[in-house]
Amino acid sequence: MTDKEYMDQGEQYLIHTYNRFKIVLDKGESVYLYDVNGKKYLDFAAGIAVFALGYGNKEYNDALKAQIDKLIHTSNLYYNVPAIEAAKKVVEASGLKKAFFTNSGAEAIEGALKMAKRYAYDRDKNSDHEVIAMNHSFHGRTMGALALTGNSHYQEPFGPMISGIKFAEFNNLDSVKALINEKTCAIIVEPVQGEGGIYPATKEFMEGIRKICDDNDIIMICDEIQCGMGRTGKMYAFQHYNVKPDIITTAKALGCGVPVGAFVAGEKCCDSLVPGDHGTTYGGNPLATAAVSKVFDLFEEMNILEHVNEVSNYLEEQLDKLVEQYDNVVARRGKGLMQGLVLTTPVIDTVNKAIDKGLLVISAGSDVLRMVPPLVITKENVDEMIEILSQCL
Repeated sequence: MTDKEYMDQGEQYLIHTYNRFKIVLDKGESVYLYDVNGKKYLDFAAGIAVFALGYGNKEYNDALKAQIDKLIHTSNLYYNVPAIEAAKKVVEASGLKKAFFTNSGAEAIEGALKMAKRYAYDRDKNSDHEVIAMNHSFHGRTMGALALTGNSHYQEPFGPMISGIKFAEFNNLDSVKALINEKTCAIIVEPVQGEGGIYPATKEFMEGIRKICDDNDIIMICDEIQCGMGRTGKMYAFQHYNVKPDIITTAKALGCGVPVGAFVAGEKCCDSLVPGDHGTTYGGNPLATAAVSKVFDLFEEMNILEHVNEVSNYLEEQLDKLVEQYDNVVARRGKGLMQGLVLTTPVIDTVNKAIDKGLLVISAGSDVLRMVPPLVITKENVDEMIEILSQCL
């Protein structure tokens, strides 16, 4: 079949919830993807910040193949070794206490929301608690996660949203304080807003939220789904700030391509959910958690965090040069290997030009060109990206 035939068949049989780019990807190697015609693409999207280790990592692939031959699924009615080992690693990496594995980031958000509500219910036996989220945030498309997403465009066709969600301004502590009352049970924040336009939180904002939560017995939730797992140069982005949340959500690079997520809780609320409160059929299955466990091992063996800090400094320098050189590139924002260029020209035009020239980049918000490459990119890969992107601005 030709690529057009594949795309036509896809439109026939796949529900049309994505306006897909007109390429059919077939295989990957290192930081490159290839379409069914053999065309090569430098990947600075990584499956939307997922494929941290690049494509074709032999140790990672071999670990999954071995687990497939051993055991794929058991349900959570029984213990399994990969889930226990993976839970220990994610707990130690986050500095928190206990983990619950899900199948996606959105599911992790749902679980974190339930845990915060259950904590507050146990405290005061009320079930009308409120959660504060941020404008321009994105937490997922399931109903609870969607209700927390600070963009009415995503919400309007699917109302009514679950009640008790209030929205503050990101990086504006006074706007958060104004929403606090005796019903507030949680504040959820992305340490780096992703879909909203690549906005890092300020130190004062994160510390202020932590203090508000401490003073009012409120659960602080950090959504680390996109910005976590080494992307900013720390294992989790909250670790750049002098705070520790009560719950984090993590996914994407957690499994490096295998569908898996988790919410991880600290001592304050990790025992709030009890048997019967929450569950999952597939979450924590041996295959997915074997992937998680191997990812943590490889991060350590490959010194991923040190590498991200080194190469991201170089990436920032090169992107800053584009801001100086091109009138339509007005700013750079980001942290680590989660970077955005603010454009005055249509972002989609640049994305499409880049695809034509063999570079994959994506958008964030209405005016930001987003780069979230595999964490194993080199300075040479950065140079190659800059050379192509310069022809597309």
